[in-house]
Amino acid sequence: MKSRQAARTRQGAPIHPRYINRELSWLDFNDRVLSLALSPQLPLLERVKFLAISASNLDEFYQVRVAALHDQIAAEVSKLSLDGRTPLQQLREIAARVQKFVAQQEHLLTHDLFPALATNGVRIMRWNKLGKKAREALTTEFMNRMFPILTPLSVDPSHPFPYISSLALNLAVTVRDADTGDERFARVKVPRNFPRFIAVPDSDDFILLEDLIEAHLDRLFAGMEIVSVSRFRVSRNADLSVDDEDAEDLLAAVEMELRRRRFGRAVRLEVQSNISKVDLAMMCAELELEPVDVIRHDHFIEFSALIQLASMDKPHFRFKPWTPVTAGRVAGAEEAGKSMFDVIRSRQLLVHHPYESFVSSTETFVEQAANDPKVLSIKMTLYRTSGDSAIARHLIRAAEAGKQVAVVLELKARFDEARNVSWARELELAGVHVNYGLAGLKTHAKCILVVREEAGEIRRYVHLATGNYNSVTARTYEDIGFFTCEEAVGRDATQLFNYLTGYGREPDYEQLLVAPHQLKLEIIRLINNEATFGAEGRITLKLNAVQDPDVIEALYGASAAGTKIDMVVRGICCVRAGVPGVSDNITVRSVLGRYLEHSRIYRFAHGYQGNEPLHLTGSADLMIRNLSGRVETLVRLTHPKHRAWLDTALGFLLDDSNVHYRLGADNRWSQVGEHHTPHDAQRQLFEWVVATQSR
Repeated sequence: MKSRQAARTRQGAPIHPRYINRELSWLDFNDRVLSLALSPQLPLLERVKFLAISASNLDEFYQVRVAALHDQIAAEVSKLSLDGRTPLQQLREIAARVQKFVAQQEHLLTHDLFPALATNGVRIMRWNKLGKKAREALTTEFMNRMFPILTPLSVDPSHPFPYISSLALNLAVTVRDADTGDERFARVKVPRNFPRFIAVPDSDDFILLEDLIEAHLDRLFAGMEIVSVSRFRVSRNADLSVDDEDAEDLLAAVEMELRRRRFGRAVRLEVQSNISKVDLAMMCAELELEPVDVIRHDHFIEFSALIQLASMDKPHFRFKPWTPVTAGRVAGAEEAGKSMFDVIRSRQLLVHHPYESFVSSTETFVEQAANDPKVLSIKMTLYRTSGDSAIARHLIRAAEAGKQVAVVLELKARFDEARNVSWARELELAGVHVNYGLAGLKTHAKCILVVREEAGEIRRYVHLATGNYNSVTARTYEDIGFFTCEEAVGRDATQLFNYLTGYGREPDYEQLLVAPHQLKLEIIRLINNEATFGAEGRITLKLNAVQDPDVIEALYGASAAGTKIDMVVRGICCVRAGVPGVSDNITVRSVLGRYLEHSRIYRFAHGYQGNEPLHLTGSADLMIRNLSGRVETLVRLTHPKHRAWLDTALGFLLDDSNVHYRLGADNRWSQVGEHHTPHDAQRQLFEWVVATQSR
């Protein structure tokens, strides 16, 4: 504890002017998410959903990024961030930003969203505002269903401070013995197997679960006087510390770490503002937290629970659904009784999710491969997939039918580890060859390789994508999928899987750019090449995040040469934009909406030879972790229609008349335009896709 406190007193160096801090940039991103909830133009339940998403994002941020800063402080790490901040400086700035952010969330909920819901017939009631009949019905429900499972835990010399599980909501209760005057602190965990919003019988109203429990604390502490009640929640380090280079059985090691993770170091304490100083001091001491780690709420804790309200069946308070279309050539093949293999053999296929259906393209491709007697083998990477994955089921069926099926499954996909462990077990039982990739690297590439025998010859069909093989997220994540049977890409995919599952040096690829050994150098080479064209050069990047300093310096160099660089970055952006003498020719914008912009598109106006644009798409963002610590792939798109498709999509995103957020030279983001109007890039793209189904 002493070394941790001592480390926290260190002062930092001057802030580096060429980079934006990664953690603060992420907080900027979450501000943009919250701005959607603040937007009165959006349907009411969509605003509630975005508030819940902003809270869920923040939970993950603390469990991973803030936890990493805590680890650095505990280890007395002296290394500064790229922008020149110490871990303690970052922690303090994060705490100040988050406290303001939480206050904004709470004001939005209590002064805007809850009143708007009430106006539309959905009221969140307090216990003392309910009628007698409703209270009696809820008391009966409490005693029959909740009371038996609640466990009050007191703290005294014979009862130590209880373990507080991560992200669980709790009541901090002080009770007094009226006879002796003795007071005791107790903790009551709010159970997670009940809805957070409990329906009030015979009405459309709700009451919070914690309010219902608080109203009946006298039943839990019989004969005691309830002196005070406050709510609190703890966040813990959720990162896995598995050294896959030493682990003899990686699957077992990950399972063990998943059990240990629930006991990770506390990194945040959220409390209700009415908590007593004595109770707060005790909690901080027991959890080994400092005041900078405490976030105060006036009323409501755990905004992520609002997803329950956002999911109510009230279509008139939601976005009007945009039904995904089946890509024109796929739809034509279905009508003609042809397969996905016929479509791809005829010409490469590009699909754009969720505007175009993931199910009718990618899932169908795997399903047909599993069922087709001509298919000899299926190989694919799995980073994140759904709990009841149709694709995984197809792979199991293919293996059971005698096909050679191999899956490179990433066990350490954060927060999906348990699901991936489960799938690993089930796939192995079915006879699938399950491999966990390369030691020290996460396999983030999205690739399927299907080997099919046709007229006595072998043909390889390849799918490369920007998004995960997850049919649930494919409904809301904007992503691109590319199908081809081009021989060069097939050879590259074969080499990639051999590298991932076998033993040998990474090969040279013909069409793919693969991290961690080649992709970064090639991207920098393309940036530098475009810079040689000066003011005639043009680089357009659509990414989730940009952080790698070597790539950023290359972009600054191209900007200094006069090359125009347009960047569409959804989340973290450490690049400074429009700074005189640094990034005069760089513009950075962010587009948020009903879909999560997830695809990666790289466009270099003069390509390799200087005579035509080069378009790349795939799994890699320009982060240190993606370029140096993961297996990633980018593929070159060569068909004119596919390149034109990407140019059209980029055109909507870069249209200044469409709503977006722009990064200024002062590192501040400003919103341009209004949400939920015709000036919406996603709306325009959807309407264009519906009108342009064949390519």
